[in-house]
Amino acid sequence: MPDTRQKLEAILRERIAVLDGSWGVLIQRELRGEDAYRGDRFRDHSHDVAGDPDLLNITRPEVVSRIHNDYFEAGADIATTNTFTATTIGQADYAFGADVVHEMNIEGARLARRAADDWSARTPDKPRFVAGAVGPLNVTLSLSPKVEDPAYRAVSFVQVRDAYAHQIRALREGGVDLLLVETVFDSLNAKAAATLVRTPMASSRCPRCSWARLRCSISSFSWSR
Repeated sequence: MPDTRQKLEAILRERIAVLDGSWGVLIQRELRGEDAYRGDRFRDHSHDVAGDPDLLNITRPEVVSRIHNDYFEAGADIATTNTFTATTIGQADYAFGADVVHEMNIEGARLARRAADDWSARTPDKPRFVAGAVGPLNVTLSLSPKVEDPAYRAVSFVQVRDAYAHQIRALREGGVDLLLVETVFDSLNAKAAATLVRTPMASSRCPRCSWARLRCSISSFSWSR
């Protein structure tokens, strides 16, 4: 049986593969307020969490699964995981530690994997795939957040790389087929992610994970070798 990459490449030789669409508007249409996001587990969490979509992989998995199923039913070939802001850096705004962030990613990948496998079983002639969404950060390596101090950086390259590594490991563990480095606005941030998706870890830790794609809007070009 051809592996995941061969299957997807065969599809792309014949037609355009369809990625799923917006998540935010679908979530916001259904869920509003703190209680809708917290669930019982995080009822007493110290920080506001309304508007943290990645938390729903843990507290409202049925909502995430329904969105995946709706997109597959509409004809999508590839589901993106609900992990757009699920890095240790991004989730620090909500005071979630590395253990919760890991769970967000692995559960997000598993929910998408389950939906993809279910639809692939229903229609064997139309296999479905899962892209692990590695979203942008709320910090930048190329620009200083302090106008008066252009050399200042809120984070280091190593910190950004480690945050991405933490996310990517969990996505691979959850069973994604490929990685989507998504909506990047900083070229050095993108480089930190790219150094990881090209490592041997891709094949050793997750044989399924054979591709990576970069979707970006570059506002500062600081790529260096």
